Amino acid sequence: MKVSKKKVILAYSGGLDTSVIIPWLKENYDLEVIACCIDVGQGDETNIVKEKAIKSGASKVYVEDVKKEFVENYIFPTLKAGAVYEGKYLLGTSFARPLIAKKLVEAAEKEGAEYIAHGCTGKGNDQVRFELSIKSMRPDIKIIAPWRIWDIKSREDAIDYAEKRGIPVPVTKAKPYSMDRNLWHLSHEGGDLEDTWNEHPADMYLMTTPPEKAPDKPSYVEIGFKKGIPVSINGVFYDPVALLEKLNKIGGENGIGISDMVENRLVGMKSRGVYETPGGTLLYTAHKELEYLTLDRNTMQFKDMAAQKYAQLVYDGLWFTPLKEALDAFVDSTQECVTGVVKLKLYKGLCSSVGSKSPYSLYNKDFATFGEDEVYNQKDSEGFINLFGLPLTVRALMNKKNMEEMLEASSKKAI
Repeated sequence: MKVSKKKVILAYSGGLDTSVIIPWLKENYDLEVIACCIDVGQGDETNIVKEKAIKSGASKVYVEDVKKEFVENYIFPTLKAGAVYEGKYLLGTSFARPLIAKKLVEAAEKEGAEYIAHGCTGKGNDQVRFELSIKSMRPDIKIIAPWRIWDIKSREDAIDYAEKRGIPVPVTKAKPYSMDRNLWHLSHEGGDLEDTWNEHPADMYLMTTPPEKAPDKPSYVEIGFKKGIPVSINGVFYDPVALLEKLNKIGGENGIGISDMVENRLVGMKSRGVYETPGGTLLYTAHKELEYLTLDRNTMQFKDMAAQKYAQLVYDGLWFTPLKEALDAFVDSTQECVTGVVKLKLYKGLCSSVGSKSPYSLYNKDFATFGEDEVYNQKDSEGFINLFGLPLTVRALMNKKNMEEMLEASSKKAI
């Protein structure tokens, strides 16, 4: 009687790392490898991934389209929170990982697999994001991370390994960028980007027109929101996936959303990445502008502080945690009145708000006008300033009294 091999679910993208992992797992662990490709908007990559995985040695391939779930349950909550990591990174890779991990666990349960494998390096953040997410759901599943244990030490070694086994990979030694693409963004790392003095080449862009080649006339786009969630473009309502695809096209054509940054990785080192987030940049800009119109001062200031913590949690792989759930509840409560329309002006990589309106606007021109009005008694401000400045007044009087006493004491000594 033939004994069935134990199974491993591999997070498979069809890229360099996961392409070589399939034969490596079979050679070193004697496991049945089941590739699992989760479609979060990689584009055409998933069309050929199944055939490629089988040719590389996988016994079975799951290809699951989760773009709608990705947008509604991962992108939109982060957008509503206003979470931006270190002021520049819109978390495109970070919030895709917990969803992929969730689907890997589901596949493992369906197949009765004891292992989950991933292609993350031992220097990166994604290993943490995957494994913490898996532990939060199935702490009993064993994890195999080849980059932490195999003899392959570089992308060049991985390319050689693949070539010897006839495995085609979408990377060459001449242009060894590591790229991660989904519906929200495209990231580029490695290669000549590792020298922070090098200007990144514009020909690397896949989602964005180089700003200098964007149209010479500005474009305008109106984005409508309901309770913090984007729902329309120029008055036309879209489903979440179609909306983001449309905004990616509009933003990309105008050179919007390119970010070149050196960031602090969770594992302790700094790294450089170039991110393309055209539609996401439009959404963040418009959403923030609508909050300026609809949130009171204290709520906005506290939410800005919470957004930094939210961004760190997402970046660090702590999506499925009690604090993240609590922050989501807080954020949702702040978004009840974040409904309205924002008009953006796009020009050669620049994105700015030029108009906003909301039925819940806290802006009242009758109070704010510099012209004559009948609703605001300007004399009232005198009493407000006196009360607001009372601590300053008391401190100044105290200092004056102390100074007078010092001068008086000094005079008596002189006599």
